[in-house]
Amino acid sequence: MKMNGPLKDLKVLDLSWGIAGPMTAMLLADHGAQVTRIERPQGDPFAGMAGYRVWHRGKRNAVLDLKDKDDHALFLRLAAEADVLVESFSPTVTERLGIDYQALAKINPRLIYCSITAYGEGTPDQDRPGYDALVAARSGLQYEQRGWPEGAVNHMLGRDDPFADVEIPRDNVQGADREGPLFVSSPWPSLGAFFSASLGIAAALFARERSGRGQRVTTSLQQGAMVCASGVWQRMEDPDAEGFDTWIMNARSPKGHFQGADGAWLHNWVPNPRFILESSKGDTLDATPDLTVQNDPDRFGIGPEELLVMAHYQPILAEAIRKFPVSQWVDAAAKAEVTMQPCRSVEESLMDPLLIADGCVTTVEDADHGPINQVGISYRLETSPGVVPGPVRERGADTEMVKAHAASLADPVVKTAAAAKPALPLAGVRVIDLGLAIAGPFGCQLLGDLGADVIKVNTLWDMYWHRTHIAYMANRNKRSIALMLKHPKAIEALHRLIATADVVQHNMRYGAVERLGLDYASLKERYPRLVYCHSRGFEKGPRMNLPGNDQTGACLAGIQHEDGALHTGEGFPFWSLTSLGDTGNGFLSAIGICNALMDRERTGKGQFVDTSIINAALLNTSYAFATADGQAVDRPRIDALQTGFGPFYRLYRSGDGKWLQVAAITDAQKAALSRIIGSDAEAAFAQVSGEQMLQKLASSGVPAELSDAQASRKLFDNATYKERGWTARYRHRDVGMLDQIGVSYNLSDAPFVEHIPPMIVGDATAALLAEIGYSDEEIDTLAQETAILCDPPRAGQKELASPWGM
Repeated sequence: MKMNGPLKDLKVLDLSWGIAGPMTAMLLADHGAQVTRIERPQGDPFAGMAGYRVWHRGKRNAVLDLKDKDDHALFLRLAAEADVLVESFSPTVTERLGIDYQALAKINPRLIYCSITAYGEGTPDQDRPGYDALVAARSGLQYEQRGWPEGAVNHMLGRDDPFADVEIPRDNVQGADREGPLFVSSPWPSLGAFFSASLGIAAALFARERSGRGQRVTTSLQQGAMVCASGVWQRMEDPDAEGFDTWIMNARSPKGHFQGADGAWLHNWVPNPRFILESSKGDTLDATPDLTVQNDPDRFGIGPEELLVMAHYQPILAEAIRKFPVSQWVDAAAKAEVTMQPCRSVEESLMDPLLIADGCVTTVEDADHGPINQVGISYRLETSPGVVPGPVRERGADTEMVKAHAASLADPVVKTAAAAKPALPLAGVRVIDLGLAIAGPFGCQLLGDLGADVIKVNTLWDMYWHRTHIAYMANRNKRSIALMLKHPKAIEALHRLIATADVVQHNMRYGAVERLGLDYASLKERYPRLVYCHSRGFEKGPRMNLPGNDQTGACLAGIQHEDGALHTGEGFPFWSLTSLGDTGNGFLSAIGICNALMDRERTGKGQFVDTSIINAALLNTSYAFATADGQAVDRPRIDALQTGFGPFYRLYRSGDGKWLQVAAITDAQKAALSRIIGSDAEAAFAQVSGEQMLQKLASSGVPAELSDAQASRKLFDNATYKERGWTARYRHRDVGMLDQIGVSYNLSDAPFVEHIPPMIVGDATAALLAEIGYSDEEIDTLAQETAILCDPPRAGQKELASPWGM
């Protein structure tokens, strides 16, 4: 099927291996780009990964020896006509091969050149081994999987657990029953780098449409790890600001996992005690119980003290859930519109008929396994709905064809590039952010980081949510206008704003925007150039209008099953605090919007873009696929103690209590490790200190890193990260000086954005209304009628009570 969208006819060279690069090129191929994978004669060290049957689908495959004069010359001809190149060589290797960005840009100034490294070129760590688990260890990400007993905010500042004296049952705590870092199946650093590289390329392609210039996109697994932890890695002067701290990122807080009468698990997030207790009172499950009773909370609040309330309710709720099987609970929750989904395996997810019908799961005819189910299309544009271009090609299957094509091209010549005008790609683009919680707002924050003017549309009560550190992670580089959308004057003001905008993005349930007249069909008639993005919880189908979030998406896709080692029979569902469900969905929406804006440059027309949390979650499990009968194909699986995939790729505890991540990949590395550990690996590590064992492994050529419990506390003092914009610092009115994770990729032609700190609800209401023609008197009248909210308050503006009694 030929694509008609913005990526059709793009030529992509994929020189990457591992996870992040192959996935990045896959996403381009899914939307019409012609991708040619260039393999080395010596082979790919990761060729046996199950994910390769997914990530290299539909790509041509050619073997070229870039150290050979003739093959090198042919490659330069291919590079001279390419639009995008993706590579994951170690720093300085491309320069030695004569295929670095500076060399190729001379013969192809329009080339988008994407480099994915372990720790970033030119950093002190650039030459360290960069396997995914090693980066997770060194960056401190392994310690963030279940978090800290004192919570994220207190931990970053070195403060004690405020509830240390409160006894919390061990069953409330996620993860293996042991201290220390956790190894999970999800390769979070690589996945973070994949999403970052994909957005960087999409932004660079849009910028090229305007400027005619290509540029270099760089990211790293280190940056991937940092974007995964953007919710927990924040540092502030005043953590005791009203409403700021929460229990959500606390290791001791229950995370809404319950086991049904059939032994299966479900996830209810945020747990809804009143629904669970009322619906389970009788001998049959009541899907629509009387919820007018006031004896129990509807759902838990978010203040840190709620940890005590949750500890009280957890065993009560667990007993109620155990009365009925999970399938009955999920059906009842759907009727009651409660966020509850089953915790199932990756294979069960890939056989889900609803996901298959939507196309976010697809079937591909594989040469080795026959029909296999795998992640399908993860975002859609009207002009480019996407299609999986075919199965994985055999190694070298297209070598002769690719060489013949290269030979038919003219010798590359040095070309004059368009004049450089350093600018952020989305400068001049206005975005209306109607999003809720994290998934929608995080996507718009990414657009703001790219230079867009993002206007966050808030309700009049949103300040209670936006005070929290969770909301802070998704709302910088925005101006807020607070509107009562049920008020006709507020709707009129919003339409006047939309008339000035290029993009509208939201993750509300679609029925709600239809009732407000803010759906795409309604807006398209008035604003034909508008790019409209809807981000959902689930796929299109019966689940589409159910409330969805990161947690239930991870449960439904199989992430929690896999990361919690449920396949062992001893595991427990595990929701990682560094998950890429909400934020991954935000990346997908930003990628789709950049694609649609590029298309608008050519056609003058806007279009509809859509994606979902479940799509991001399926990408996060794309290291696996299922056979036609739903069976798993052999792949590494973690042990019940969440230490790793086996003796060669796992965490070990040393004699001084430190944990080391070992990553012996090659036969030589495995043999060297075997010589060191002998027949009893645990004993071998326990006999020496962590530093001693690390030196011993290094001298034997075995890649390893100490899992660093202090990494996050050192993060914001790293001069390299500050210089490159990987961390951001600004002063916030409520919490003082605030440090956050910054950009997760860099563009060679784009200066750093001057970050605006996380917005305060209504901070730009008056200014924005004035921009679109409202007088001071009209603004005062709107405030007095409670159609708007301004911060600082306008004359006569009423003070509103919290809808949650805060």
